[in-house]
Amino acid sequence: MNPSMIYLNEHTELLDIETALAKVSAQRREQALRYHHESSRRLSLAVYLLLMEGLEKEYGINEPPLFEYLEGGKPVISGHPEIHFNFSHSGNVALCVISDQPVGADVETSRKITPSLIAYTMNEEEQALIDSAPETLKAFLSLWTKKEAVLKLTGEGIRNNMRMVLAGAEKYKIETILTENYICSIAQYK
Repeated sequence: MNPSMIYLNEHTELLDIETALAKVSAQRREQALRYHHESSRRLSLAVYLLLMEGLEKEYGINEPPLFEYLEGGKPVISGHPEIHFNFSHSGNVALCVISDQPVGADVETSRKITPSLIAYTMNEEEQALIDSAPETLKAFLSLWTKKEAVLKLTGEGIRNNMRMVLAGAEKYKIETILTENYICSIAQYK
């Protein structure tokens, strides 16, 4: 398995929407323009531009990709079943991961968490890990991004029983990157 290629934009607030709209496919342009808030448009365009950058660098593909959607809503690149990718964004950070194997990714920036959110999404062992961590938010976000990355890998998306997502996690290879500004996780099958 080749390593996943990670593309990040940590300053999506600087993205010029009009310039970006001119570079993307009509399909993505239409999707981005459905968002009412400029920040959501920027994030939608930023992840797509990262995919375009990666496709050019890794595969020599210069045309803006078109998507088809699998049953669970996961996008795939039309005409390129051999290329796998996944998007995520949070705050002003956009992430795109490209691989030759199925991949899921999630990025999170700092946000408010409540005890009820922890109880709803984390099992007892995970809650104990979070409670004993020196930085509760980082511990929570690390687990949360792992869960989201696995769910995006499998195509399940957010589901009711978030507490059990990492049960059986030994069948996944999960890489987590912690920085000052964000935490991201990338999941693939072993």
